[in-house]
Amino acid sequence: MLLDMEGDCFANGARAEAGGGVAQDEGDDLALARHLVDGDAAVFELLYRRHNAAMIRFCAGIVRSRDIAEEVVQDTWVAVLGRIDLFEGRGSLASWIYTILLNKARSRARREGRIVSFDDLGDGNGLGEAFDGRGHWRTRPELWEDLTPERHIEGRSVLQHVEAVIETLPPAQRAVLILRGQQELDPAEVCALLDISEGNMRVLLHRARLTVRNALDRLNAGL
Repeated sequence: MLLDMEGDCFANGARAEAGGGVAQDEGDDLALARHLVDGDAAVFELLYRRHNAAMIRFCAGIVRSRDIAEEVVQDTWVAVLGRIDLFEGRGSLASWIYTILLNKARSRARREGRIVSFDDLGDGNGLGEAFDGRGHWRTRPELWEDLTPERHIEGRSVLQHVEAVIETLPPAQRAVLILRGQQELDPAEVCALLDISEGNMRVLLHRARLTVRNALDRLNAGL
């Protein structure tokens, strides 16, 4: 999902293993919320492993440092546990969590004198050559079958290389790629969360995916 709308490469892989009733409820957000209300540590671990790393990357595009991002994310988890009984399932649980995170990150950024906008569309030059009208690659990436997330190149896994590229993206591109490409939120949820249009979201997502692809192509060319 991270690189292709159909999920061909490096989708959200941080899925915790769960047993018993937790495994049965893993895809049911309201059921997961009820488990959290009941103090189920296994469900919290599931959600933490699924979202925490991406939450830090998302937040780091808004506040001034990764250390502060980690603090904000920690505060967000505390707020999630304290408010989980208010989750009504009108949207996904992930979207609800990221709404809390975004509000806290923006509050922290304002205290730092930072203003982060997600409507920085830019232009679409070059995107038409890379993507078709459905958002799919016009030319499939070559030789990526060997670039598995776990493979190590130059001392780092491919996934670590990808994460390093994500951290260099402009805040709007980073946010859309994480929410849509990694966390797999619905387009409508991403647009509502960031207060951007669907067209804006698509351009930001395509730009981010193209940047990651170009970085992987350069990495692959050096093998």
